[in-house]
Amino acid sequence: MLNFDFYNPTQISFGEGRIAKLDSLVPAEAKVMVLFGGQSAQRTGTLDEVKKALGDRQVFLFGGVEANPTYEKLMEAVQIVREEKIDFLLAVGGGSVIDGTKFVAAAVPYSDEPWNILLNSGRDIEQALPIGTVLTLAATGSEMNNGSVITRRSLQAKLPFHSNLVFPKFSILDPSKSFTLPERQVANGVVDAFVHVIEQYLTYPVNAPVQDRFAEGLLQTLVEQGPLALSQPDDYEVRANLMWVATLALNGLIGAGVPQDWSTHLIGHELTALYALDHAQTLAVILPSMMQERRDAKREKLLQYAERVWNLREGDEEQRITAAIEQTRAFFETLGVKTRLKDYNLEQAAVETVLKQLEQHGMQQLGERQDIDLTVSRRVLEASL
Repeated sequence: MLNFDFYNPTQISFGEGRIAKLDSLVPAEAKVMVLFGGQSAQRTGTLDEVKKALGDRQVFLFGGVEANPTYEKLMEAVQIVREEKIDFLLAVGGGSVIDGTKFVAAAVPYSDEPWNILLNSGRDIEQALPIGTVLTLAATGSEMNNGSVITRRSLQAKLPFHSNLVFPKFSILDPSKSFTLPERQVANGVVDAFVHVIEQYLTYPVNAPVQDRFAEGLLQTLVEQGPLALSQPDDYEVRANLMWVATLALNGLIGAGVPQDWSTHLIGHELTALYALDHAQTLAVILPSMMQERRDAKREKLLQYAERVWNLREGDEEQRITAAIEQTRAFFETLGVKTRLKDYNLEQAAVETVLKQLEQHGMQQLGERQDIDLTVSRRVLEASL
Protein backbone atom coordinates (compact mmCIF):
# COMPACT_ATOMS: atom_id res chain seq x y z
CA MET A 1 0.00 0.00 0.00
CA LEU A 2 1.19 3.52 -0.71
CA ASN A 3 1.74 6.11 2.02
CA PHE A 4 -1.17 8.44 2.62
CA ASP A 5 -2.80 11.01 4.87
CA PHE A 6 -6.53 10.83 5.52
CA TYR A 7 -8.67 13.66 6.85
CA ASN A 8 -12.44 13.93 7.04
CA PRO A 9 -14.07 16.16 9.67
CA THR A 10 -17.72 15.79 8.58
CA GLN A 11 -20.13 14.67 11.29
CA ILE A 12 -22.85 12.35 9.97
CA SER A 13 -26.32 12.21 11.48
CA PHE A 14 -28.11 9.30 9.81
CA GLY A 15 -31.74 8.24 10.07
CA GLU A 16 -35.35 9.26 9.85
CA GLY A 17 -36.31 12.43 11.69
CA ARG A 18 -32.74 13.69 12.02
CA ILE A 19 -33.54 17.11 10.52
CA ALA A 20 -34.68 18.12 14.01
CA LYS A 21 -31.02 17.94 15.07
CA LEU A 22 -30.28 21.09 13.08
CA ASP A 23 -31.03 23.11 16.18
CA SER A 24 -28.03 21.61 17.95
CA LEU A 25 -25.77 21.40 14.89
CA VAL A 26 -26.07 24.97 13.60
CA PRO A 27 -24.58 27.68 15.86
CA ALA A 28 -27.34 29.39 17.85
CA GLU A 29 -26.43 32.89 16.66
CA ALA A 30 -25.84 31.94 13.04
CA LYS A 31 -27.28 33.95 10.18
CA VAL A 32 -28.19 31.15 7.76
CA MET A 33 -28.68 30.89 4.02
CA VAL A 34 -30.54 27.74 2.98
CA LEU A 35 -29.69 26.75 -0.61
CA PHE A 36 -31.91 24.30 -2.50
CA GLY A 37 -32.85 23.23 -6.01
CA GLY A 38 -36.32 23.21 -7.51
CA GLN A 39 -39.73 22.98 -5.92
CA SER A 40 -39.42 19.44 -4.54
CA ALA A 41 -37.91 20.58 -1.23
CA GLN A 42 -40.93 22.82 -0.72
CA ARG A 43 -43.51 20.39 -2.10
CA THR A 44 -42.39 17.49 0.09
CA GLY A 45 -42.27 19.57 3.26
CA THR A 46 -38.52 19.14 3.75
CA LEU A 47 -37.91 22.88 3.58
CA ASP A 48 -40.57 23.51 6.22
CA GLU A 49 -38.93 20.93 8.47
CA VAL A 50 -35.60 22.66 8.03
CA LYS A 51 -37.01 26.10 8.81
CA LYS A 52 -38.78 24.77 11.90
CA ALA A 53 -35.62 23.09 13.15
CA LEU A 54 -33.62 26.30 12.69
CA GLY A 55 -35.99 28.04 15.11
CA ASP A 56 -35.47 31.74 15.69
CA ARG A 57 -32.31 32.03 13.61
CA GLN A 58 -32.41 34.55 10.79
CA VAL A 59 -32.87 32.48 7.62
CA PHE A 60 -32.49 33.45 3.96
CA LEU A 61 -33.78 31.08 1.26
CA PHE A 62 -31.98 30.70 -2.05
CA GLY A 63 -33.63 28.32 -4.53
CA GLY A 64 -33.08 27.35 -8.12
CA VAL A 65 -29.64 25.74 -7.89
CA GLU A 66 -29.46 23.64 -11.06
CA ALA A 67 -28.83 19.91 -11.47
CA ASN A 68 -25.42 20.94 -12.81
CA PRO A 69 -24.85 24.02 -10.64
CA THR A 70 -23.81 27.04 -12.66
CA TYR A 71 -21.36 29.74 -11.80
CA GLU A 72 -23.86 32.32 -13.03
CA LYS A 73 -26.60 31.25 -10.59
CA LEU A 74 -24.27 30.72 -7.66
CA MET A 75 -22.76 34.18 -8.00
CA GLU A 76 -26.24 35.53 -7.24
CA ALA A 77 -26.04 33.72 -3.91
CA VAL A 78 -22.51 35.02 -3.32
CA GLN A 79 -23.75 38.59 -3.73
CA ILE A 80 -26.60 38.10 -1.24
CA VAL A 81 -24.35 36.44 1.32
CA ARG A 82 -21.88 39.31 1.09
CA GLU A 83 -24.55 42.00 1.30
CA GLU A 84 -26.43 40.41 4.20
CA LYS A 85 -23.27 39.27 6.02
CA ILE A 86 -24.58 35.71 6.24
CA ASP A 87 -22.19 33.46 8.17
CA PHE A 88 -23.52 29.90 7.75
CA LEU A 89 -24.65 28.01 4.62
CA LEU A 90 -27.02 25.04 4.66
CA ALA A 91 -27.49 22.91 1.54
CA VAL A 92 -30.82 21.07 1.26
CA GLY A 93 -30.84 18.69 -1.69
CA GLY A 94 -28.54 16.39 -3.60
CA GLY A 95 -24.94 16.62 -4.68
CA SER A 96 -25.49 19.51 -7.06
CA VAL A 97 -26.89 21.76 -4.35
CA ILE A 98 -24.08 20.71 -2.01
CA ASP A 99 -21.43 21.32 -4.69
CA GLY A 100 -22.91 24.74 -5.35
CA THR A 101 -22.95 25.56 -1.64
CA LYS A 102 -19.27 24.65 -1.37
CA PHE A 103 -18.49 27.07 -4.17
CA VAL A 104 -20.46 29.86 -2.51
CA ALA A 105 -18.69 29.16 0.78
CA ALA A 106 -15.30 29.56 -0.89
CA ALA A 107 -16.27 32.44 -3.20
CA VAL A 108 -17.70 34.80 -0.58
CA PRO A 109 -14.35 35.59 1.11
CA TYR A 110 -12.30 35.08 -2.06
CA SER A 111 -10.49 38.28 -2.99
CA ASP A 112 -9.99 37.56 -6.70
CA GLU A 113 -12.39 36.66 -9.54
CA PRO A 114 -14.21 33.58 -8.12
CA TRP A 115 -13.95 31.61 -11.38
CA ASN A 116 -10.25 31.35 -10.57
CA ILE A 117 -11.23 28.95 -7.78
CA LEU A 118 -12.08 26.48 -10.54
CA LEU A 119 -9.17 27.40 -12.78
CA ASN A 120 -6.79 26.82 -9.85
CA SER A 121 -8.62 23.63 -8.72
CA GLY A 122 -9.18 25.20 -5.29
CA ARG A 123 -5.49 25.35 -4.42
CA ASP A 124 -5.57 29.04 -3.48
CA ILE A 125 -8.63 28.95 -1.22
CA GLU A 126 -7.56 30.46 2.10
CA GLN A 127 -10.89 30.60 3.92
CA ALA A 128 -14.51 29.54 3.49
CA LEU A 129 -17.82 29.94 5.27
CA PRO A 130 -18.95 26.93 7.34
CA ILE A 131 -21.56 24.71 5.68
CA GLY A 132 -23.89 21.90 6.64
CA THR A 133 -26.07 19.67 4.47
CA VAL A 134 -29.43 17.94 4.51
CA LEU A 135 -29.15 15.22 1.88
CA THR A 136 -32.19 14.24 -0.19
CA LEU A 137 -30.55 12.26 -3.02
CA ALA A 138 -27.95 9.49 -2.75
CA ALA A 139 -25.41 9.91 -5.53
CA THR A 140 -22.34 12.09 -5.41
CA GLY A 141 -20.94 11.70 -1.90
CA SER A 142 -20.48 15.48 -1.76
CA GLU A 143 -22.07 15.42 1.71
CA MET A 144 -18.86 13.91 3.13
CA ASN A 145 -16.02 15.13 0.94
CA ASN A 146 -14.13 18.29 0.01
CA GLY A 147 -14.88 18.32 -3.72
CA SER A 148 -17.21 20.26 -5.98
CA VAL A 149 -17.87 20.54 -9.71
CA ILE A 150 -19.24 23.76 -11.18
CA THR A 151 -20.41 24.64 -14.70
CA ARG A 152 -19.95 28.03 -16.30
CA ARG A 153 -22.69 28.17 -18.88
CA SER A 154 -21.23 31.07 -20.83
CA LEU A 155 -17.98 29.14 -21.42
CA GLN A 156 -19.52 25.67 -21.72
CA ALA A 157 -16.99 24.61 -19.10
CA LYS A 158 -17.46 22.21 -16.21
CA LEU A 159 -14.54 22.12 -13.78
CA PRO A 160 -13.83 20.58 -10.36
CA PHE A 161 -12.13 21.98 -7.28
CA HIS A 162 -11.10 20.57 -3.91
CA SER A 163 -10.28 22.15 -0.58
CA ASN A 164 -10.32 20.87 3.00
CA LEU A 165 -11.92 24.20 3.91
CA VAL A 166 -15.21 23.19 2.23
CA PHE A 167 -15.78 19.90 4.03
CA PRO A 168 -19.31 20.08 5.47
CA LYS A 169 -19.27 20.51 9.23
CA PHE A 170 -22.15 18.04 9.37
CA SER A 171 -24.48 16.17 7.04
CA ILE A 172 -27.95 14.92 7.88
CA LEU A 173 -28.86 11.77 5.94
CA ASP A 174 -32.55 10.85 6.17
CA PRO A 175 -33.28 8.06 3.65
CA SER A 176 -37.02 8.75 3.77
CA LYS A 177 -36.37 12.07 2.04
CA SER A 178 -35.49 10.13 -1.12
CA PHE A 179 -38.85 8.32 -1.40
CA THR A 180 -40.41 10.89 -3.73
CA LEU A 181 -37.50 11.11 -6.18
CA PRO A 182 -38.20 10.34 -9.85
CA GLU A 183 -36.82 6.99 -11.06
CA ARG A 184 -34.37 8.76 -13.34
CA GLN A 185 -32.71 10.52 -10.42
CA VAL A 186 -32.52 7.34 -8.37
CA ALA A 187 -30.98 5.41 -11.26
CA ASN A 188 -28.53 8.22 -11.96
CA GLY A 189 -27.49 8.16 -8.32
CA VAL A 190 -26.71 4.44 -8.46
CA VAL A 191 -24.61 4.88 -11.61
CA ASP A 192 -22.77 7.87 -10.17
CA ALA A 193 -21.85 6.04 -6.98
CA PHE A 194 -20.83 2.93 -8.92
CA VAL A 195 -18.44 4.87 -11.14
CA HIS A 196 -17.03 6.77 -8.16
CA VAL A 197 -15.95 3.44 -6.72
CA ILE A 198 -14.64 2.16 -10.05
CA GLU A 199 -12.45 5.21 -10.61
CA GLN A 200 -10.67 4.55 -7.30
CA TYR A 201 -10.52 0.76 -7.64
CA LEU A 202 -10.04 -0.26 -11.26
CA THR A 203 -6.43 0.81 -11.77
CA TYR A 204 -3.49 -1.48 -10.95
CA PRO A 205 -2.58 -3.55 -7.84
CA VAL A 206 -0.63 -1.84 -5.03
CA ASN A 207 -1.16 -4.45 -2.30
CA ALA A 208 -4.07 -2.59 -0.71
CA PRO A 209 -6.47 -5.42 0.20
CA VAL A 210 -8.42 -3.28 2.67
CA GLN A 211 -9.35 -0.68 0.06
CA ASP A 212 -9.93 -3.38 -2.57
CA ARG A 213 -12.33 -5.41 -0.43
CA PHE A 214 -14.07 -2.26 0.77
CA ALA A 215 -14.55 -1.08 -2.82
CA GLU A 216 -15.76 -4.50 -3.98
CA GLY A 217 -18.28 -4.61 -1.15
CA LEU A 218 -19.63 -1.21 -2.14
CA LEU A 219 -19.93 -2.30 -5.78
CA GLN A 220 -21.73 -5.51 -4.83
CA THR A 221 -24.10 -3.52 -2.63
CA LEU A 222 -24.92 -1.15 -5.49
CA VAL A 223 -25.53 -4.07 -7.86
CA GLU A 224 -27.87 -5.61 -5.28
CA GLN A 225 -29.63 -2.53 -3.91
CA GLY A 226 -29.78 -0.34 -7.04
CA PRO A 227 -32.52 -2.28 -8.84
CA LEU A 228 -34.43 -2.69 -5.55
CA ALA A 229 -34.45 1.08 -5.07
CA LEU A 230 -36.36 1.32 -8.36
CA SER A 231 -38.72 -1.61 -7.81
CA GLN A 232 -39.37 -0.88 -4.11
CA PRO A 233 -39.30 2.93 -3.91
CA ASP A 234 -40.84 3.11 -0.41
CA ASP A 235 -38.54 0.57 1.22
CA TYR A 236 -36.67 2.48 3.92
CA GLU A 237 -33.97 -0.16 4.39
CA VAL A 238 -33.15 -0.23 0.67
CA ARG A 239 -32.95 3.55 0.46
CA ALA A 240 -30.87 3.65 3.66
CA ASN A 241 -28.34 1.18 2.27
CA LEU A 242 -28.18 3.07 -1.01
CA MET A 243 -27.70 6.44 0.70
CA TRP A 244 -24.91 5.14 2.92
CA VAL A 245 -23.04 3.34 0.13
CA ALA A 246 -23.11 6.49 -2.02
CA THR A 247 -21.63 8.48 0.84
CA LEU A 248 -18.89 5.93 1.48
CA ALA A 249 -18.11 5.71 -2.24
CA LEU A 250 -16.50 9.15 -2.23
CA ASN A 251 -15.57 10.16 1.31
CA GLY A 252 -11.90 9.39 0.75
CA LEU A 253 -11.57 6.04 2.47
CA ILE A 254 -11.44 3.66 -0.48
CA GLY A 255 -9.13 6.02 -2.35
CA ALA A 256 -6.64 6.41 0.49
CA GLY A 257 -3.21 5.14 -0.51
CA VAL A 258 -4.21 3.78 -3.92
CA PRO A 259 -3.90 5.11 -7.50
CA GLN A 260 -7.01 6.72 -8.95
CA ASP A 261 -8.24 7.20 -12.51
CA TRP A 262 -11.06 9.81 -13.01
CA SER A 263 -10.70 9.89 -16.80
CA THR A 264 -14.31 8.76 -17.25
CA HIS A 265 -15.51 11.63 -15.09
CA LEU A 266 -13.40 14.27 -16.79
CA ILE A 267 -14.52 13.27 -20.29
CA GLY A 268 -18.07 13.02 -18.99
CA HIS A 269 -17.90 16.56 -17.61
CA GLU A 270 -17.28 17.86 -21.11
CA LEU A 271 -20.32 16.01 -22.45
CA THR A 272 -22.50 17.51 -19.75
CA ALA A 273 -21.18 21.02 -20.28
CA LEU A 274 -21.65 20.81 -24.05
CA TYR A 275 -24.86 18.84 -24.42
CA ALA A 276 -26.59 19.03 -21.01
CA LEU A 277 -26.59 15.27 -20.50
CA ASP A 278 -27.11 14.13 -16.93
CA HIS A 279 -23.78 13.54 -15.19
CA ALA A 280 -24.56 9.85 -14.66
CA GLN A 281 -25.60 9.42 -18.29
CA THR A 282 -22.15 10.55 -19.42
CA LEU A 283 -20.50 8.11 -17.02
CA ALA A 284 -22.61 5.21 -18.27
CA VAL A 285 -21.62 6.08 -21.84
CA ILE A 286 -17.89 6.48 -21.25
CA LEU A 287 -17.02 3.84 -18.64
CA PRO A 288 -17.62 0.63 -20.68
CA SER A 289 -15.64 2.04 -23.60
CA MET A 290 -12.87 3.21 -21.28
CA MET A 291 -12.69 -0.26 -19.71
CA GLN A 292 -12.44 -1.81 -23.15
CA GLU A 293 -9.77 0.63 -24.29
CA ARG A 294 -7.73 0.09 -21.10
CA ARG A 295 -8.22 -3.64 -20.78
CA ASP A 296 -4.47 -4.34 -21.09
CA ALA A 297 -3.37 -1.55 -18.76
CA LYS A 298 -6.00 -2.60 -16.20
CA ARG A 299 -5.76 -6.35 -16.81
CA GLU A 300 -5.01 -7.52 -13.26
CA LYS A 301 -7.69 -5.41 -11.65
CA LEU A 302 -10.22 -6.19 -14.37
CA LEU A 303 -9.76 -9.89 -13.71
CA GLN A 304 -10.14 -9.26 -9.98
CA TYR A 305 -13.25 -7.16 -10.64
CA ALA A 306 -14.70 -9.88 -12.87
CA GLU A 307 -14.26 -12.56 -10.22
CA ARG A 308 -15.07 -10.69 -7.03
CA VAL A 309 -17.88 -8.39 -8.18
CA TRP A 310 -19.51 -10.38 -10.98
CA ASN A 311 -18.51 -13.91 -9.93
CA LEU A 312 -17.01 -14.59 -13.36
CA ARG A 313 -14.64 -17.54 -13.07
CA GLU A 314 -15.15 -19.53 -16.26
CA GLY A 315 -13.37 -19.02 -19.58
CA ASP A 316 -9.92 -17.63 -20.28
CA GLU A 317 -8.73 -14.22 -19.13
CA GLU A 318 -9.90 -12.38 -22.23
CA GLN A 319 -13.35 -13.90 -22.00
CA ARG A 320 -13.70 -12.97 -18.34
CA ILE A 321 -12.61 -9.38 -18.96
CA THR A 322 -15.03 -9.06 -21.87
CA ALA A 323 -17.83 -10.51 -19.77
CA ALA A 324 -17.11 -8.09 -16.91
CA ILE A 325 -17.31 -5.12 -19.26
CA GLU A 326 -20.55 -6.44 -20.75
CA GLN A 327 -21.99 -6.98 -17.25
CA THR A 328 -21.16 -3.40 -16.34
CA ARG A 329 -22.92 -2.03 -19.41
CA ALA A 330 -25.90 -4.33 -18.85
CA PHE A 331 -26.19 -3.16 -15.23
CA PHE A 332 -26.48 0.47 -16.29
CA GLU A 333 -29.00 -0.43 -19.00
CA THR A 334 -31.06 -2.43 -16.49
CA LEU A 335 -31.34 0.74 -14.41
CA GLY A 336 -32.67 2.55 -17.47
CA VAL A 337 -29.50 4.56 -18.08
CA LYS A 338 -28.49 4.30 -21.73
CA THR A 339 -24.85 3.64 -22.58
CA ARG A 340 -24.31 4.92 -26.13
CA LEU A 341 -23.89 8.46 -27.43
CA LYS A 342 -26.42 7.68 -30.15
CA ASP A 343 -29.00 7.08 -27.41
CA TYR A 344 -28.70 10.81 -26.70
CA ASN A 345 -28.72 11.81 -30.39
CA LEU A 346 -24.98 12.49 -30.46
CA GLU A 347 -22.82 11.46 -33.41
CA GLN A 348 -19.26 11.88 -34.71
CA ALA A 349 -19.47 15.67 -34.64
CA ALA A 350 -19.85 15.49 -30.85
CA VAL A 351 -16.62 13.51 -30.62
CA GLU A 352 -14.72 16.27 -32.36
CA THR A 353 -16.25 18.95 -30.16
CA VAL A 354 -15.48 17.08 -26.93
CA LEU A 355 -11.88 16.56 -28.01
CA LYS A 356 -11.49 20.29 -28.63
CA GLN A 357 -12.83 20.98 -25.15
CA LEU A 358 -10.49 18.46 -23.56
CA GLU A 359 -7.55 20.13 -25.30
CA GLN A 360 -8.71 23.59 -24.28
CA HIS A 361 -9.01 22.53 -20.64
CA GLY A 362 -5.64 20.80 -20.56
CA MET A 363 -7.12 17.31 -20.23
CA GLN A 364 -4.43 15.57 -22.27
CA GLN A 365 -2.84 13.41 -19.59
CA LEU A 366 -5.68 11.54 -17.93
CA GLY A 367 -5.86 8.25 -16.06
CA GLU A 368 -3.95 6.62 -13.24
CA ARG A 369 -0.77 6.62 -15.34
CA GLN A 370 -1.43 9.99 -17.02
CA ASP A 371 -1.18 8.30 -20.41
CA ILE A 372 -4.68 8.90 -21.76
CA ASP A 373 -3.94 11.55 -24.36
CA LEU A 374 -6.31 12.98 -26.97
CA THR A 375 -5.68 10.04 -29.30
CA VAL A 376 -6.81 7.60 -26.63
CA SER A 377 -9.75 9.81 -25.69
CA ARG A 378 -10.79 9.83 -29.35
CA ARG A 379 -10.83 6.04 -29.44
CA VAL A 380 -12.90 5.93 -26.25
CA LEU A 381 -15.42 8.45 -27.55
CA GLU A 382 -15.73 6.79 -30.95
CA ALA A 383 -16.25 3.44 -29.24
CA SER A 384 -19.05 5.08 -27.26
CA LEU A 385 -21.06 6.14 -30.33
